[in-house]
Amino acid sequence: MRTELYIDQEWRQAASGAALEVVNPATEEVLAQVAHAQPDDVDDAVGAARRCFDGDAWRSLSPRKRGEILYRAGDILEQRRKEVADLETRQNGKPLFESKIDVAMTVETLKYYAGWADKYGGDVLPRAGDDFVYTTREPVGVVGAIVPWNFPLNLASWKVAPALAAGCTVVLKPAPETPLTALVLAEILQEAGLPAGALNVIPGDGPTTGAALVRHPEVDKIAFTGSTAVGQEIMRQAAETVKRVTLELGGKSPNVIFDDADLKAAVRGAQTGIFYGKGEVCAAGSRLLVQRSVHDQVVEELVRRAAKLVPGDPFDQNTRLGAIASRRQHEKVLSYIAAGKREADLVTGGNAVQVDGKGYFVEATVFDRAEPGMKVVDEEIFGPVLSVLTFDDVEEGIALANRTMYGLAAGIWTRDIQKAFRVARAIRAGTVWVNTYNQYDSGAPFGGYKSSGFGRDLGREALDGYTEVKTVWLGLR
Repeated sequence: MRTELYIDQEWRQAASGAALEVVNPATEEVLAQVAHAQPDDVDDAVGAARRCFDGDAWRSLSPRKRGEILYRAGDILEQRRKEVADLETRQNGKPLFESKIDVAMTVETLKYYAGWADKYGGDVLPRAGDDFVYTTREPVGVVGAIVPWNFPLNLASWKVAPALAAGCTVVLKPAPETPLTALVLAEILQEAGLPAGALNVIPGDGPTTGAALVRHPEVDKIAFTGSTAVGQEIMRQAAETVKRVTLELGGKSPNVIFDDADLKAAVRGAQTGIFYGKGEVCAAGSRLLVQRSVHDQVVEELVRRAAKLVPGDPFDQNTRLGAIASRRQHEKVLSYIAAGKREADLVTGGNAVQVDGKGYFVEATVFDRAEPGMKVVDEEIFGPVLSVLTFDDVEEGIALANRTMYGLAAGIWTRDIQKAFRVARAIRAGTVWVNTYNQYDSGAPFGGYKSSGFGRDLGREALDGYTEVKTVWLGLR
């Protein structure tokens, strides 16, 4: 297990000797002391990325060769999948079965962008007259990628893979709580043949490491996933050097159940939408909107199912609700539950629990008779806490779904295909799932409207964010 900074294909301690403590949230045991990058270390990492980007070794590497490196990295990760999934669970607290899914999707993402590396380019533009006009897609340059603690490895690949495929070089800052699998990714890409400086990994916090990366004049673009408040600050700081920025931010996603839905499937989808990943999912369906005529039936079944989700050892194959990722986040979730108890009706859960006397666990929690204006309804909690709201007709359901500053995702449950299309069009969100929830694919772009950010991860659309368009006009007269 590597615990150093990874800069210019070298493993090193922070120049100041600063270190981060990485804690297993299920056991409260210290997993590792990891080097904590300070501004001088950030400068070294950015310098390495800049030299690589400007150097012959990277520029002479054909798009097809870049793709081969990414594909090889996917194969290596697949071979190490058990070890990496175990490490992800130990640092994040999620059930092992979820970590296995995360690793599998990371393999898929690396291989998906491997395929794009030599297939993404410009166009020849139709022109009247004799001039020849075409566009090229050129890499934006050095990318600062900042990722959160909820899907540490997977979200790192959502930034790193398309950036490298597009021909950029990357400085990756993982979250201070969960840096270990990002360092494994560096190991794997080095083994796959990535040149020195093309990827640098610098664990650290936001105020010190992240801010230095965002402000650095040699960084051309910031790709960030995290909270809306931090995204706003990144925009302010990036404005000083006119950096390109893409932001995948918070959410308070509506999951809308109409009275003509398959209610058993809808309740299963509601459960998955909020309790998968302990609710530490930016697209979590944390607002359940239920048509009044089926409200009681839906809530009764939801409470029955939620009560069976007992927090447990993340390495137990039967566990479906792991530990909250950190003590700080655990306290935040509990503070929202306390507010919910004052505002709405608690119908199940609502307590902190421990497993074998340790860990940051919270019961699957459901509040009924919630209303807009309540903290648990309006604010992103990032925990296993669901608010149930009621509506009477389609128009009210749409209005309630859109009554939020966020616009990351939404779910719709109905057997009426016309209604499904109508509501999907009306809801302002970057992803709308119909009769399913929490589905992702490397080829399907993901990102938000409104305060959930702009730009897209995944799909061809992600490559747009790592390239500049150049128009070449060739006069032939």
